[in-house]
Amino acid sequence: MLRIRGTVGDLPVDLTLELDDGDWARLGAQLQATPAAVAPAAAPVKPDENLWQSAQDLLRQAGQLSGLELLDQLEGLAGDASAGKRLLVRLRHSAKVKVASGGDTPIYTWVGTV
Repeated sequence: MLRIRGTVGDLPVDLTLELDDGDWARLGAQLQATPAAVAPAAAPVKPDENLWQSAQDLLRQAGQLSGLELLDQLEGLAGDASAGKRLLVRLRHSAKVKVASGGDTPIYTWVGTV
């Protein structure tokens, strides 16, 4: 017999499973066959620093770009829209970049050193 107690969200759970010898044997064999299932999670992947450097270089060389132009170029550089948006947010919060209101779209200006 196996008893599982805990909560799922705010709901209490109290579950009892009855397993015979064959069930236990199959469960044990399954656990031995899949050690990756109990392995610790891999460390998170660090952002690609080369891509970040390229994004900074892009704005530094341009000097100033509208948010839409910059996002378009970052998406091309990164290979997809979500990665381009992450780079844009990172640039927005960089001390080397000044962001000013430019009507419909913000204006990104490189203020960092080379």
